[in-house]
Amino acid sequence: MRIIINGAGGRMGRALTDIILSGEKHSIAAYCSMEFDTDSENSIYKSLDEFQGEADCIIDFSNHAATADVVGYAVKRGLPVVIATTGQTEEEKAMIRAASEKVPVFYSQNMSLGVALLSCLAKITAKAFPDADIEIVEKHHNQKLDVPSGTAILLADSIKTVKTDAEYVVGRSGYGKRDKKEIGIHSLRMGNEVGTHEIVFAMGSQVITLKHEAENRSLFADGAVSAAEFLVNQEPGFYNMDNIFE
Repeated sequence: MRIIINGAGGRMGRALTDIILSGEKHSIAAYCSMEFDTDSENSIYKSLDEFQGEADCIIDFSNHAATADVVGYAVKRGLPVVIATTGQTEEEKAMIRAASEKVPVFYSQNMSLGVALLSCLAKITAKAFPDADIEIVEKHHNQKLDVPSGTAILLADSIKTVKTDAEYVVGRSGYGKRDKKEIGIHSLRMGNEVGTHEIVFAMGSQVITLKHEAENRSLFADGAVSAAEFLVNQEPGFYNMDNIFE
């Protein structure tokens, strides 16, 4: 599979590059990043539109602000696209959905297979203990832009599929008792923390804690490659980590 890496100059783009180059199954069709100066002889491009060569899939690790450009290019080229950025606005999410009507689109707030499993376990636990107080704590490095993390929102949304009256509350301040419908989300930003997500279910008589720790960023790049491998065999549509586990 020939992969276009959009956002190749960022930390995740570099991690993805290392994984692809260290294996033998796939190759890099183009490296695209606003940080680069175009050098077509070495498959380096400042923007996606500059590359018109052969490719099988796009993996986007740039920034959610590039959503319109990424999905527009994917539709124009008829290429499957894995969107691995977070922080999309409602308008950008609508763009992703619209593109999925024309090309296969894989979109997940977290590319870790472990987090996808955590999401499944969270739904099982929320269903088993419908009266539990639920709190989500996420930790990331001090340069992360979006708060709360896309993964924390993904986990809360997963719980809401079985706890349909729940509403997540970001942080908590002021006075007043905790509402039983709340899913609390708390964000810590410190040092070089790659990413930790912890879900606490407190029932009064017992507590269940589910936790996932990312030890390095390569797990997200691994997940993005797995998503691309899955996606290239699909019809146009909207896909996520749940589809990989089906």
